[in-house]
Amino acid sequence: MDPAASPELPRQRRSRHAERLDLGALRDGLDDRFASAVNDFERHLRLERNRSEHTIRAYLADVVSLLDHAQRKGAADFDKLDLVVLRSWLAAQRTAGAARTTLARRAAAARTFTSWVRSCGLAEADAGQLLASPRPHRRLPPVLAAEQATALMDAGPDDGSAVSLRDALIVELLYATGIRVAELVGLDLEHIDRARRTLRVFGKGAKERTVPYGLPADRALERWLSSGRPTLLATRSGKAVLLGVRGARIDQRAVREIVHRRLRGVPGAPDLGPHGLRHTAATHLLEGGADLRAVQELLGHASLATTQLYTHVSVERLRQTYARAHPRA
Repeated sequence: MDPAASPELPRQRRSRHAERLDLGALRDGLDDRFASAVNDFERHLRLERNRSEHTIRAYLADVVSLLDHAQRKGAADFDKLDLVVLRSWLAAQRTAGAARTTLARRAAAARTFTSWVRSCGLAEADAGQLLASPRPHRRLPPVLAAEQATALMDAGPDDGSAVSLRDALIVELLYATGIRVAELVGLDLEHIDRARRTLRVFGKGAKERTVPYGLPADRALERWLSSGRPTLLATRSGKAVLLGVRGARIDQRAVREIVHRRLRGVPGAPDLGPHGLRHTAATHLLEGGADLRAVQELLGHASLATTQLYTHVSVERLRQTYARAHPRA
């Protein structure tokens, strides 16, 4: 195991394993027609919609839960999977304590499923068309101040070891580019254009985009490629840019722990993960005068509305600064 791994990981793995067992039990309890549809829907998401494994797992869990609920309500076929069943399923989730964001995702999964059911001729109507999503409360994500971000880049040990060079590159790239942690660990050597200082990354839905990075990140990349990566290189390294201590491609859990650990060395900094550095990069770009659509392209957001959240972050930070600094605030 990578030394960056958290001591809490075994407990997390047991919890996820228990969740998979619960989902498996529910799936095994579906009648044959529903179970067959779940299998076909999984192939649809993977092969036709090209969804990520994370999205597939989440959607399947939601659909299995929905169909289990439908069976309990006496819905024996897909034509009985109507709006009343869909709403009662969401109501049960809400009663169980599901957050608004979770309910919104589950409603989206249900709509995707019922649309697919209708397109396959398994039902005459698409009940999910009329299913509204609970509007989630959009909380402002915590971000680092500019001086905290600078301190983070210098927070780790500078002993020249391969691990320290790798960890320094990880935080530099996450902050410099705003890429997702999955995009970071998926980087191959051929995805780097050092002459242009750009990365080619593959985001959600395997959408490709080109992301620039700055000179400090390029220097960290040079040190890693020349002195760090060759030390950890092994037969199973392949073309992966970032490696674990055993030479395989580093995983997302290790990256998250690296970010948390280095942030603990920054006085006053919030405890953020890699996605917090993505929020920070977007906020600092907008505060520096970047165009909103340029930031949308950089982050790989499908909708401009998602990017607009960071304008609210910037305004809120301005308000907080004003309240602290203005004598008549």
